[in-house]
Amino acid sequence: MRLARAVERPWRFGYDLDMGEARRTRKPSRSKTYAASGVSLIAADEMEDRIGPLVRRTYGPRVLADHGGFAGAFRLDFGEKLFRRNYVDPVLLSCTDGVGSKVLVAARARRYDTVGIDLVAMSVNDLLCAGAEPLFFLDYIALHRLDPAVVQQLVAGVVAGCEQSECALLGGETAEMPDLYRPGTFDLAGFAVGVVERSRMMSPRRVRVGDELVGVSSSGLHSNGYALVRRLLLDEARLTLDAAPRSLGEPLVDALLRPTRIYARAVKAVLGRYRGRSAISGMAHITGGGLEGNLPRILPPGCRCVVRQGSWPIPPIFGLLARHGVADDELYRVFNMGVGYVFAVRPRSAAAVVRTLERAGECAFTLGRVIRGEPGVEFR
Repeated sequence: MRLARAVERPWRFGYDLDMGEARRTRKPSRSKTYAASGVSLIAADEMEDRIGPLVRRTYGPRVLADHGGFAGAFRLDFGEKLFRRNYVDPVLLSCTDGVGSKVLVAARARRYDTVGIDLVAMSVNDLLCAGAEPLFFLDYIALHRLDPAVVQQLVAGVVAGCEQSECALLGGETAEMPDLYRPGTFDLAGFAVGVVERSRMMSPRRVRVGDELVGVSSSGLHSNGYALVRRLLLDEARLTLDAAPRSLGEPLVDALLRPTRIYARAVKAVLGRYRGRSAISGMAHITGGGLEGNLPRILPPGCRCVVRQGSWPIPPIFGLLARHGVADDELYRVFNMGVGYVFAVRPRSAAAVVRTLERAGECAFTLGRVIRGEPGVEFR
């Protein structure tokens, strides 16, 4: 579990403090020590003390925490009266993703508490597209120097993302690698596992001509296209992170580091309402590649999507990018343009699905429909 792989010891939420004290008080030789090579065992101990209570906040009755510290344990079926949940034909799904170069903005701003939410969102939102219940999450944090306060903020973000997703942070790893990462830099990777009954698993075979497309608003850029965003706004336009362009209505750093929206509760609300019916035929997480890159992933042969431009609100950050030279077709090819998640819905249920999403706290709208044609997306 979590600990610097370079440090080569398991990370346990119930860490043996006596071992830690022995490690802290031992007098190493002046030359051939781990610390001399750039890896701090003392910082690793402090990090564990800081983040253990955070991680335990994500534990539910299905997490087994008394089996030892080398792996996380999670029960799929369990029979407690209050939380009974048993599967007939379960299918496990897994996803992995990162945050991309958004971490460079976080490092530059020295603001580390939101990219952990992004990390969870990028994998969990993908799991949801299959109709899966997120079960647990694992993270990997690599940095130049193990600063316990920085790692605590990063993990606090991961914990917040897991709480929004209603899944457990079951373990992770932190690697201190001064020879690989520049001072002040870090990277993140995440791994999510979910489960769905095979009979309820989403498939492109369910989507039909005539289905309506119900979209849910994004919170902004989410975690895609940051190589272009950084080059355009920070390098070429030389905007500072604390700049507040009038068209944006907020400091640039807030717009760039606003975390990816997690749609777990919204999807749960919709699928719970239509559990016994076939109203929902498909779901798509709109990430890199935008609508035209992600909607075709839920289409069967012979189906095509028509999207009505102007039928949803577009966050100001995309207007700022347009004013600095990004053409409309490039914006729609790279970014979500304000649509973070899409449901394919039977026409008779589209209005009701929009109302369900709004009651769940989302901004929802009908943005298009499925027509006959070659798989793809056309904007009208």
